[in-house]
Amino acid sequence: MSKQNQPPVAAHGEPVLPPELAPVRSGEGLDWERIETYLRANLPEDLGCNASDAFEVLQFPNGAANLTYLIRFGENELVLRRPPFGTLAPGAHSMKREHKVLSRLWRHFERAPRAYLFCDDPEIAGADFFVMQRCRGEVIRGVIPRSLAGFPNVGYRVGKALIEAIAEFHLLDPEECDLEDLGRPVGFVERQVSGWKKRWDLVANPDYDAVMNAVHTRLAASLPESQRVSLVHNDLKLDNCMFDANDPDRVIAFFDWDMTTLGDPLIDFGTLLNYWPDPSDGKNSRGSHVGMESMGLPTRAEVRKLYADASGLNVSQIGWYEAFGLWKTATVLQQLHHRWLVGDSTDERMARIGARIPELAESAAHLLGSPNGGDSDG
Repeated sequence: MSKQNQPPVAAHGEPVLPPELAPVRSGEGLDWERIETYLRANLPEDLGCNASDAFEVLQFPNGAANLTYLIRFGENELVLRRPPFGTLAPGAHSMKREHKVLSRLWRHFERAPRAYLFCDDPEIAGADFFVMQRCRGEVIRGVIPRSLAGFPNVGYRVGKALIEAIAEFHLLDPEECDLEDLGRPVGFVERQVSGWKKRWDLVANPDYDAVMNAVHTRLAASLPESQRVSLVHNDLKLDNCMFDANDPDRVIAFFDWDMTTLGDPLIDFGTLLNYWPDPSDGKNSRGSHVGMESMGLPTRAEVRKLYADASGLNVSQIGWYEAFGLWKTATVLQQLHHRWLVGDSTDERMARIGARIPELAESAAHLLGSPNGGDSDG
């Protein structure tokens, strides 16, 4: 791992947590005067955003794709989300979908922030956007926050809490949540494989094309049979959720709902495993942030058992889903790097983000030869 990807270290030796809020990044500003006028005219009155309240904007800088801003009207805080600038992958970054999910799901799943407003007029913010509830808590990115660091077995506890929250989400009835029309569950897994192959082909790096195509061939030839139709978030990972700052056993919120659909819940679980570090990884830790491997999280074998117990699903074929997650993540990294190459992104992190693609693809190829994911279940 290059030093550029290491978290900064303070003089006393402790890692410095990345800021949750910052001034709007250069090149990612919007027409804030126009947006302010629109929001004052269209936000629900019960939010209490008065005409006399000062308007202020900051940015949540840690995301890698969609642009997420903190909007303040006096003491009232809201979150505005819109897609990244430039050419977007087909079906990606759907603010309309995310608003639909979050305007309904909050009534049935307390970890879904409430959406208040959707706008599809490109004259306002240059693209679709929506406004949602501001949640407060701790997002964990490779370092246990100080508010949680004093709890015993904190790494294991936050991992267990996340797995159980994901299983709870997968047990929701889409019809009861008024989201039964969110997707087409028949053929879902096959469409995931073919759809992400098309996304790779649109941005393919010739240096990695052979290994990525080989993994796709093996995935397509061994599609598993789905056990259940569930709501599928499509990007569940530790840093896409928020914890209670006073309780490592409580997940407050899940974020980034723009790819949510109906389908096989093990797609979600495989995505999570692809981001989950394990002692068997050695120097090639899978953590989505440096430091996750040292946090005391449950092992992947423990994670599989926790999820199986909480969800009631058979995870004996989880190796396929984990491999798909690795291959999909490699494609996402290439998409982000491609956006930087063509000038659609000014985020310097994207200049180096594609370096892990061959490692991820090779790990996926290895997993496809071992249904249990290559790890010991103890």
